[in-house]
Amino acid sequence: MTEPIYELWRRMEKGWADGDGDAFAGVFAEDVDFVTVRGEELYGRRAVAAGHGQLFAGLYRDTVLTAEISLIRPLSDGISLVHVRSSISPPGITTHAQAVVVQRDGGWEIAAFHNMIPKGKS
Repeated sequence: MTEPIYELWRRMEKGWADGDGDAFAGVFAEDVDFVTVRGEELYGRRAVAAGHGQLFAGLYRDTVLTAEISLIRPLSDGISLVHVRSSISPPGITTHAQAVVVQRDGGWEIAAFHNMIPKGKS
C-alpha cells in the first residue's frame, strides 16, 4: 500500500534531476496547496511547475534532490500524511516537508505540501 506513495517521491526526484518543472510537478494534484521553503503559497500544479521551472533554469540548475520518507500515516481510506526529509546537492540544503497524499482515480497524488528548512540547517 505504501509503494505508490514512495513512487511519488521517486518521480519528483527524477523531475528535479532532469530540470523539468512539469515532470517535478506531475506528482501534485491539479488543485494542490503548496507552501515553499520561503513561505510562499502556490495554488495548483501549474504554479508549482512554473515556479520550479524557474528554479531549474537558475540557481538549482544541475542539482540533485534526494528524498527520504520518514513517516507514512494513513488518516483514512485513501488519505495519508507523509513526512519527508530532502537534500539538495550542491549546495547542500536540507528541507523537511509534510504532505497529504490522496488516492484519486486509482492513483496517488499530493494534495497538500508544506516545505521548510529546519532551524539551524541550510
